[in-house]
Amino acid sequence: MKKQRNSESSIPPTNTTVSLSKVLNHSETIKDTVAECVEELSSVNLVLNQEFANQETNIELENALEKSDAVKDKVEDVAEQLTIVNEALADEIIERERLEHQLVSVMAQEESARHDAFHDPLTGLPNRVLFNDRLEHALAQAKRYNWTLAVMFMDLNKFKEINDIHGHSAGDVLLQTISKRLLDITREDDTVSRHGGDEFLYLLMQIENEIDISLIAKKIINSIEQPCSLEGHDIVISPSIGISIYPKDGDSSEALIKSADKAMYQAKQKKSGFAYA
Repeated sequence: MKKQRNSESSIPPTNTTVSLSKVLNHSETIKDTVAECVEELSSVNLVLNQEFANQETNIELENALEKSDAVKDKVEDVAEQLTIVNEALADEIIERERLEHQLVSVMAQEESARHDAFHDPLTGLPNRVLFNDRLEHALAQAKRYNWTLAVMFMDLNKFKEINDIHGHSAGDVLLQTISKRLLDITREDDTVSRHGGDEFLYLLMQIENEIDISLIAKKIINSIEQPCSLEGHDIVISPSIGISIYPKDGDSSEALIKSADKAMYQAKQKKSGFAYA
């Protein structure tokens, strides 16, 4: 059997941000190359000026020198413009990264809020709202495809006594331990939920016959009855399980849960472990 799965989401850097970083790196390389050209032109012009000073006036050389100085000025201007563009690109990348991190944080908070809305805060199991939603969906599928499904209503026997003797914190640890055990034996398509207090609901999908249901009920009982270590003491607790089956025990979520609840009290009175509606 497989555990129920939880989904997690994360957001990697966007392609746009990665592309901007590549453009910035390329632009920085170009800027460095332009800066080297400026230095080379300055060196050439310095030599030409020295050469020009030692010779008689030469119009062509003078014109060439003026053009070279003009080119140098243009290249310096390009280098300055590239610096401005690169700074703007760097600011844009920083802003995009900030927004992406903010989006990741908001989505994480949204996911956490969604999880909290549908899960029990103590055990992490689905709560009543999520269980009812899954049961409604399961019933719709069962009616469409003529499937059989079962609902189990579980209660922990003498849980109140454990709370009274060992305290509520120990009781909480016990509930968490039992919940983990239930998750460990839950089939992938099934759902186990904390209904409230020491009560749990279990949805079994696509059941073939009552023999299969009984085997699962016995497996649950055996798992729960394993000793739990509480404050240095091994505590053994047992469940009472009521079972209702669709469609014979009801064709709505409310009817199935109510039938399973009644059957649970029968199992508790008879000390039979589990009972059918």
